[in-house]
Amino acid sequence: MPVKVFFSSVCGSVEMRKNQERIFSVLSSKKINFEAVDIAQNCADKDLMRKSAGNPTALPPQICNGDVYCGDMTAFENAVEMEQLQEFLKL
Repeated sequence: MPVKVFFSSVCGSVEMRKNQERIFSVLSSKKINFEAVDIAQNCADKDLMRKSAGNPTALPPQICNGDVYCGDMTAFENAVEMEQLQEFLKL
């Protein structure tokens, strides 16, 4: 099952957009299969993202592997920096 990256195609924050692009770029460069789930297109996806994160106010980007929550942007960046991306993504 591919990694799911919950993102929003409609975001007013430049930082959020850059974070989303960073995740897509890193995963693509490492040839990690992922599914981009746009929460702006479907409220059920937003609810699923927040339920998975265990936070009713969680904002994208959020990352899951199947039904297993991996983390947010901060955790992703820490994993990349520590060269533990595979472990973070539970691959």
